[in-house]
Amino acid sequence: MEDLDPGYRSFSKPVPPAYEAVFTHFYFAVNGTAADIRRTFVPSFQTILLFSFGVVPQVRSQDGTVIAVEKCLVLGPVRRAFDYTLPPGSEILVVNFRDDAFYRFFGQVPRAGQDPVDPDSLFGENCFTDLWSRLKACREDEERIALIVDFTSPYIRARELVPSMLLHHAGAVADPVKMVAGETGQSVRNIQLQQRKVFGYSNKEITRYQRFLKAVEMVSQLPVQNAKTDWFEVIEQCGYYDQSHLIADFQHYLSLSPSKFLAFQEQICQATPA
Repeated sequence: MEDLDPGYRSFSKPVPPAYEAVFTHFYFAVNGTAADIRRTFVPSFQTILLFSFGVVPQVRSQDGTVIAVEKCLVLGPVRRAFDYTLPPGSEILVVNFRDDAFYRFFGQVPRAGQDPVDPDSLFGENCFTDLWSRLKACREDEERIALIVDFTSPYIRARELVPSMLLHHAGAVADPVKMVAGETGQSVRNIQLQQRKVFGYSNKEITRYQRFLKAVEMVSQLPVQNAKTDWFEVIEQCGYYDQSHLIADFQHYLSLSPSKFLAFQEQICQATPA
């Protein structure tokens, strides 16, 4: 996403190659303007760590709950869009975990619908408060990335067998859960429970989201002023039944119609690497 006001900067930084199985990317935003900047975060179905430096920003969930980000919060898995406001002088860093990496780090995944939490409450220590202080003192973005990588590295556990198999079969025509159940001799229900415990979502949920994400990426490439947008091409390419099916997913995840998303996408932050 490009921002026309030179006082506002938002950008993504890549992950060091050795940690690409742990993080997708690091997102930075700095408000150097004299006005509040409001943006919408597209759901990523991943759990994120949100660090705040400078003036305190706010996040607002779809139910209207407003939470101030004093230092650091855990959000996710992010199933629905949420709005955030960056007041003048604010700065954020978003750490985006990949696949089961949050579980391998913390040993748990936040429950569906759970409010954002202080990560220190998950560890039972003040280590993230200490990390925040060290990050705040950093001068360069790359220095912050290196610090986060060094901090998390000792705590990342090896991937368990079932999650590894589920990821191996991801994208297959057949149901990955049923495939893994057959290969391991476990019940489908047992694999479903393990998937939800480790990833924080079911196969049905992630399949629907991936179809929506494909539509978002396709719609994002369309010219805003095009009065003859071929929505039926989007429907066909992304596997929707009809236009109402497409609209239902955009309303579900973003509370916007596809055409509204197309018109206002410069105010929307997509959780994808640069």
